[in-house]
Amino acid sequence: MGNSVLDGFVSAATRDAAIQKFYTSAAWIDGRSEEQLKHVSNWAGVQKIAAFPDLHPGKYGPVGCAVLADRIYPQLIGNDIGCGMALFQIDLPKRKFKLEKALRRMRVLGHDPSTDYSARLDETDARMRSFSKSLGTIGGGNHFCEVQTLVTCEPDVGLDVGALYLLIHSGSRGYGTAVLADVPHDGFNGMNPDADATSAYLAGHDQAARWARLNRRIIAERAADALRTDVRLIADVPHNLLVRVGDGWLHRKGAAQADAGLVPLAGSRATPSYLLRPSHTEAALWSTAHGAGRRYDRSSMHGRVGTKRSDLEAMQRTSFGGRVICEDRALLIEEAPLAYKSAAAVAADLEVTGVAKTVATFHPLLTFKKTRTGVLRNA
Repeated sequence: MGNSVLDGFVSAATRDAAIQKFYTSAAWIDGRSEEQLKHVSNWAGVQKIAAFPDLHPGKYGPVGCAVLADRIYPQLIGNDIGCGMALFQIDLPKRKFKLEKALRRMRVLGHDPSTDYSARLDETDARMRSFSKSLGTIGGGNHFCEVQTLVTCEPDVGLDVGALYLLIHSGSRGYGTAVLADVPHDGFNGMNPDADATSAYLAGHDQAARWARLNRRIIAERAADALRTDVRLIADVPHNLLVRVGDGWLHRKGAAQADAGLVPLAGSRATPSYLLRPSHTEAALWSTAHGAGRRYDRSSMHGRVGTKRSDLEAMQRTSFGGRVICEDRALLIEEAPLAYKSAAAVAADLEVTGVAKTVATFHPLLTFKKTRTGVLRNA
């Protein structure tokens, strides 16, 4: 393979030793996100940054990167602490799946859960219990629960090509927001790891991350109940997370944890998703991309796609013959496939730059995002 393919990767690493960019010159990268990378690299105590091909601008810094620093920056993790992707296998053969029936049944995810899940939280943590009403809810934005079919898979991965799968993207909902809101006003300047306020943040962060993982599990169970089946976890990988690494702190914002097994890479509603085998490289800060990444921000999507009834109905059907449950007009427009980069291109860049290899490909069958009746409490 010629060096021309790696021009963007190699030259980026040469320009700034603190920033390693794991994408090629062909990647669709918004210049504002690279400006944010440079800005974050100048923060006190920042040592290394790994940026991935799903990179795009965020509120406090770019989404799609991992940042190693000697202090803690809560805004790099953001309010959705512990947000991640979870892949489950459904105990339902693909040949028995009835799309129209599933379309009706999966709408239950738009209602508040009828079950009280508070007993599944840590009994000693009153704050976690205070957000129990939101357990099992997906949230807004780019969060979803999707029934998928397996298209390709390497033999050693051990997935059943005749089975169906659930991919869930959700996080800590109001819990993570409350944790971030408690950070002192000067905390965004970098928190001393030994300070009392930092200890409180770290405790809240870890609890929110556990809450988010449990939330994805309960969403999967609710979806399985709706489909009259069971689920088995394949991988649950957070991408908004803070972890201790040696003497430093690794901040992942939209960067999937790549040191604990296989990693789901989400596509868009009309494009494939992937399962990755990471290379666990230190250069990439033990992280990888988590999805396709936004190509256009939410506000600019209004005007980029048609808004006639026929246009909106078309966005609720996919090129794979699948369906999308999203009855929020604005959200449907903002989450249209055009808003996202090519997940295939992201996966290809990860392989070229040595970060991860694709081991399975999935197509979407039914994607749940939001119904008109969804009233979420403690959100």
